[in-house]
Amino acid sequence: MRLKARLERDWRFFRNLRRTLKRVKTIAPTSPNLICDDIQAAVDQWRDRPALTFEHKTITYGEMDAIANRFAHWAKGIGVRRGQTVALFLPNRLEYFPIWYGLTKIGAVTALINNQLAGAPLAHCLNISGAAHVIVDSETSPAFEQAKGLLERTMQQWVLGQAHGDQRDLSQALKSCSQLPPDRSVRDGMTAKDTALYIYTSGTTGLPKAARITHVRAQLYMRGFAGSTGANEKDRIYVALPLYHATGGLCALGAALLNGGSVVLKKKFSASHFWDDVVAENCTMFVYIGELCRYLVNHEEVEGERLHKIRLAFGNGLRADVWAQMKSRFRIPEILEFYGATEGNVSMFNFDGKVGAIGRVPKWLKDRFNFRLVQFDVEKEEEVRSVNGLCIEAGAGQIGECIGKIGHDARSEFTGYVDKAASDKKILRDVFTKGDAWFRTGDLMKTDADGYFYFVDRIGDTFRWKGENVSTGEVAGHLQAIPGVAEANVYGVEVEGADGRAGMAGLVVDPDFDIKVFEEVVNRELPSYAQPVFVRILPAIETTGTFKYRKIDLVAEGFDPALFKGVVYYKDPTKGYVKMTKPGHAKILAGGVKL
Repeated sequence: MRLKARLERDWRFFRNLRRTLKRVKTIAPTSPNLICDDIQAAVDQWRDRPALTFEHKTITYGEMDAIANRFAHWAKGIGVRRGQTVALFLPNRLEYFPIWYGLTKIGAVTALINNQLAGAPLAHCLNISGAAHVIVDSETSPAFEQAKGLLERTMQQWVLGQAHGDQRDLSQALKSCSQLPPDRSVRDGMTAKDTALYIYTSGTTGLPKAARITHVRAQLYMRGFAGSTGANEKDRIYVALPLYHATGGLCALGAALLNGGSVVLKKKFSASHFWDDVVAENCTMFVYIGELCRYLVNHEEVEGERLHKIRLAFGNGLRADVWAQMKSRFRIPEILEFYGATEGNVSMFNFDGKVGAIGRVPKWLKDRFNFRLVQFDVEKEEEVRSVNGLCIEAGAGQIGECIGKIGHDARSEFTGYVDKAASDKKILRDVFTKGDAWFRTGDLMKTDADGYFYFVDRIGDTFRWKGENVSTGEVAGHLQAIPGVAEANVYGVEVEGADGRAGMAGLVVDPDFDIKVFEEVVNRELPSYAQPVFVRILPAIETTGTFKYRKIDLVAEGFDPALFKGVVYYKDPTKGYVKMTKPGHAKILAGGVKL
């Protein structure tokens, strides 16, 4: 039976992988075929079919193309030339995708700016984009106005809506623009290795970096998910993720639009409206990130969660405990978990639904994939090297950093960031042979004997305490299951005189939270080295636009109650968790408390 199950699993993997590779095999960096050509082919094939639905308005493929053409002619008319950048600072809305699709038709680059940014981070993203024009609406314009004083150059603001002051009315300007495609000669000489988009990292550990998304990479995302999801023209894909990131803005859109299907786009995710929307719109798939699913399973039951027609949910970051609940409670037939770095050359799929795995590479196909796990020293935050100076591959069960060999074909190239220094930091050299170069994902993983990959933690998030490695993700998973804990953000903090970093948990708690109950569960379920030394009660946890927890400010504030408001506990060796006071803090710093 085990042999039969293994053969069935391998056949399923091979079948789905073949379907995916079939869609991406013709992608080449030197090809004149750009991402806009892929989309145009879909438009030509399904012109009268519904493409996008947003706030009860639906447009066809042909109407979507006409909108894109207007934006292309507008940009060309104001002097935007190929290779130049236009910044797109908008929330999810009907025009979002047609805007950047249209700009690629004239060879321009679109910088997709996180619409939640403000102040210095917003100015930073705009500055490194190099854009001279920015598209805003009534929601994002105030944030741009506040950041104007921090800009390194003058940027013309184009408003989709009512313009004020020195703003320009983009809605009015578009009325005089042609709906016909711009002449293809405007992008003569361009190849797929040219830049199509800038997509920014989440900024969980500092200011966001602009990843250069070439036409090749955009095609890999869109075509890859058109194949891996098995979507068809009858599918309606629910997208509540921000379009300024690759998962929602490329993967989900590609799955639908390159197959003749349609996208049901939401302005933002709402756990309370999710299932009602999915049912009302007859959606058959949705795209997720892990935190979105956790919000769904934590929400009270609603009628729509059992009335839906969802046949596949696809995305990344789904924790094993939430995965099981998604399957059983919501009766979702299939979950497709994947892994990929926006700017990198590593991607994998979990085609057979192994709970908790982010992907799989069977042993018989290992040599066909460009990524490996190498042993990593968490304390020194560097790869372990042998006496010959080369890295050591991690075996099954060993934790290592995932790296991807850099090559010159579509799937293995590394295009990096706008900032060359940041790009260089992501390249690991002399890995298995002198002179080779590999992309560093910054993610720690482990594999099992069957070739499944499991995410462990981000480098820098995993820390060492009492001579042991502590995974913040694993600890947070345990803490979030404790009664009264709504959210948990785990990180390591330095303690003077102590080796390594002590574990600290920032918790958002319910009114019934009891620190003694918390302590009992922690003592019972976590080894001593993984038990949080400090616990800080937070009103909320700051997240990025894709619900990733920000830790940088929490780490900087540490456990000093003078640096923040709110309650913080420390784990006394005899009394358990007790509230931190100024004398208690001083005693810890003086080494008077054995942590």
